[in-house]
Parts: sequence; C-alpha cells; structure tokens
Amino acid sequence: MTAQPLAEMPAHEATTSRTVIVIDRGLPKGLAANVTAVLAITLGVHRPGLIGPDFEDADGRVHLGLFPTGLPILGADAGELPALREAARERGLLVVDMPAPGHRTTDYDEFRAAVAADGALAYLGILVSGPPKPVRAVTGQLGLLR
Repeated sequence: MTAQPLAEMPAHEATTSRTVIVIDRGLPKGLAANVTAVLAITLGVHRPGLIGPDFEDADGRVHLGLFPTGLPILGADAGELPALREAARERGLLVVDMPAPGHRTTDYDEFRAAVAADGALAYLGILVSGPPKPVRAVTGQLGLLR
C-alpha cells in the first residue's frame, strides 16, 4: 500500500471531507472485506482527525470513537482502478491503495519487493479522501459494491 501524504487538515475534517473505498468488484467477498479493512486502518493512521470522539452509552460504558460519517464502499472493474488512483492523486487527494501483490504473501518485505518489481501494478482496491467535490469527480460514476 502507498499513501499520498497531504498537509495537516483541520480538526473538523471528518465533517468537511469525503472518504470512499473502491474495490475490485470481481473479488470474493472475504478478500474484498479484508482489502477494505486494511485500507481503512491505514486511513486511520494517516488521518487520525477523521475519528470522532469517544462516547458513552446509557450505562456510562465508554466506547471508542468511530468514523462519524458514511464510508461508501464502491465497486469498479479491476482495470479501472489504476486510472482512478491517478485521477485522485492528480487532484491532490489522499490516496491509499492495495496493490495486488498484497494478497500473494504474508511477508511484508516480500510484498514490497514484488510491488517494486511490477511494471504494470494492478490494484485490489483504493481509498480516496479529501474535499467532497474532487472526491465525487473521481468516484461519482461508481455504484456501491454488491
């Protein structure tokens, strides 16, 4: 996975930004769920301001803060993902991607070497986050993953 770093965003970024995940619609459900989870974890590390504050239930039990806005999981053909990734990067959006070699090994160094050696990198999914208008410009034509 590679993330495109952005300048620090304001504390209210969760309500002023849009984040979507686009998954290869041909993936089996379990693999699609795994790719989605990995992309979301990476987003949380790079954008901790997107997570809402902790909250309490009626019995006073504390629950950790969650992502406070919707997180659409969209589907695209595998061949569309590289162009979507580049379009998002060109607009200066945060892009987290899952290259296909990520599910060929559990050895991270081996994964990194495979990505470095691949001249035509394919992706299993990408996450795009930033101001709503450019995110929609890149992903608005896609439907929900089904």
